[in-house]
Amino acid sequence: MAETRSSSGDRSSDRGDDPSAYVEKVVHINRCAKVVKGGRRFSFSALVVTGDRRGSIGIGFGKANEVADAIKKATEASKKDQVKVNLKEATIPHATEGRHCGGHIVLRPASPGTGVIAGGGARAVLEAVGVRDISAKSLGSSNPANVVKATIEALQSLRSPDEIFAARGKKRIEKSV
Repeated sequence: MAETRSSSGDRSSDRGDDPSAYVEKVVHINRCAKVVKGGRRFSFSALVVTGDRRGSIGIGFGKANEVADAIKKATEASKKDQVKVNLKEATIPHATEGRHCGGHIVLRPASPGTGVIAGGGARAVLEAVGVRDISAKSLGSSNPANVVKATIEALQSLRSPDEIFAARGKKRIEKSV
């Protein structure tokens, strides 16, 4: 499997059927040092977000003695547990909040042309899932793992208008303009 890397740092898998099937974004790489008799031994952990830009997203965490191996393990883990997200064209249907441990994020829909107003791990998640117009604010912890998990929790809590009407037992009436 050949992988190409664009200038923005994301990876796209070339599969023959669709070259942009998955977007892999490396959110954070952590280096850990262990002091032994001969000096220091370094190990690495990587946090990777994988999405198809059509509403599917997954996160993975991998550890290894080399950076490339940690990224590879994290990428495989992120492709195993993909979750589906309700989107409304290029944005989200309504404002929402997500919390995970100390991480807290607020997501608000934005008008077309606004772009992704988010930072760090939240930006990686939103771009990988396929949102193009959104405003996000991260409150609380700046730990990349907690911010990413809070963002995914917020995206999973989104519901489409049809789901809300069905839960209330009502039918949606289309407006003719």
